[in-house]
Amino acid sequence: MNYDPLYYPYPSRRMTMYARNGMVATSQPLAAQAGLDILRRGGNAIDAAIAVATCLTVVEPTSNGIGGDAFALIWTQGKLHGLNSSGPAPHKLSYKTLLAKGLTEIPKYGWFPVTVPGAPAAWAELSSRFGRLPLTEVMQPAINYAQEGYPVSPILGKHWDLAFNNYTKNLSGEQFKHWFSTFAPQGRAPKIGEVWRSPAHARTLQSIAESKAKSFYLGDLAEKIDSFARQYDGYLRKEDLAAFQPEWVDPIQVNYKGYQVWEIPPNGHGLVALMALNILNGFDLKEKESVETYHLAIEALKLAFADGKKYISDPSSMRVKVKDLLSPAYAEERRRLIGHKALQPEPGQPAQGGTVYLATADQEGNMVSYIQSNYMGFGSGLVVPDTGIGLHNRGHNFTLDPTHANVLEPGKRPYHTIIPGFLTKDGAAVGPFGVMGGFMQPQGHVQVLMNTIDFQLNPQAALDAPRWQWLADKTVEVEHLIPEHIAEALARRGHHIVRALGSSGFGRGQIIWQNLEGVLAGGSEPRTDGAVVAW
Repeated sequence: MNYDPLYYPYPSRRMTMYARNGMVATSQPLAAQAGLDILRRGGNAIDAAIAVATCLTVVEPTSNGIGGDAFALIWTQGKLHGLNSSGPAPHKLSYKTLLAKGLTEIPKYGWFPVTVPGAPAAWAELSSRFGRLPLTEVMQPAINYAQEGYPVSPILGKHWDLAFNNYTKNLSGEQFKHWFSTFAPQGRAPKIGEVWRSPAHARTLQSIAESKAKSFYLGDLAEKIDSFARQYDGYLRKEDLAAFQPEWVDPIQVNYKGYQVWEIPPNGHGLVALMALNILNGFDLKEKESVETYHLAIEALKLAFADGKKYISDPSSMRVKVKDLLSPAYAEERRRLIGHKALQPEPGQPAQGGTVYLATADQEGNMVSYIQSNYMGFGSGLVVPDTGIGLHNRGHNFTLDPTHANVLEPGKRPYHTIIPGFLTKDGAAVGPFGVMGGFMQPQGHVQVLMNTIDFQLNPQAALDAPRWQWLADKTVEVEHLIPEHIAEALARRGHHIVRALGSSGFGRGQIIWQNLEGVLAGGSEPRTDGAVVAW
């Protein structure tokens, strides 16, 4: 790709980083540096990814934790591997249970939305299959930061304070006291520049490292989770933890204008990004800052999301095949619906047949696209006593409608929003990319890839560019740097345009691309505290 290195529509003052020996890109500089240290000590990109992921549970707890889920795409020895480490609903929990309690939807907080955490199993599985260094060595930086503490960075501090205020208003009851004692030990969120530490978190990470996550699923930590759930009438049991295994999956892909774009298959919604790109394949997008480009991309994503929200669920419950949703014929059918005016998105009928993201690369050609989350910031608001384990609330994405493919059932995985991405061309790796942020994620993937492939922006410029997100119906939220004449023209086409006050809702991405000479080019999100580090 021929990049214009001076094109920076977003005033981040960051430049694309270039290197040959190794690179790490993520949302926290301390975590990025930990991954780079592992590379310099002889670890590979997989080891570095684990180091970064475990560090992020400490240095960015507002977005992820030990009690969350994880997905990864791993490029090694010329092949792409997919890992789905998202956990299912407890076997004691079903939609019937909650309907009987008078609920009409699954709450955000407390025990109802808690599913089996998959992140610790992901670290152990990646280390066992592809890692080079012992897990204890790879996780040591995270353990050190938890034990010794670190100063809170600016954007992290802002979101920590927002989460504290939210939980103060919305969490009531004895079961939530451990969140406040762990993450607000002074009765408030830690201030920017203030040192926060969690010795309990350090002990838990040490146990996971030494046992290769067995303590979390079969040992002492599993017993503590089980005991905490029983104490407050929760549903998660040690039997649920013991039964969990990460799943190696075949990544799914579409060809977008000569590049292969790869995502994890459902229950994740990377499929939405691929469906949107498939629709956009039929348009010649000549100019980035034109109302036509914005309009076509918005309409494509609306149609893709309409299908995704209807059909995506645990693979065992999906009522249509992924290959049918990604077929060229179905993309053409959906494409024909796009006209000059904004449409009200409806699902089609194909022919039947708070997240953190990181990217790593090493000098041997290994590359990792990795994402993990507790969902909605800190998650459920439940912290297992004396462990630092904040349990996620991923089950909030289930529905209680028994006719829907994504209905809550025992042992079933929910529709999942976190998605790692990977790009190849002609069988060679271009590299990992991702944009975290709930339902913004496939929208971020599409916009970053359009910036890269259609408009030839370098990695940093592709991330810096102003973003938009479709919210519902015809409503589109746009970042403040999107030109006013574009917003006004979209409104004339029938889009309901909402100007965002800030940039926190538009996702946070990282990119590492590799050229044919093996040179790595990395960019890091200007909307967070992120960094690209290399050697």
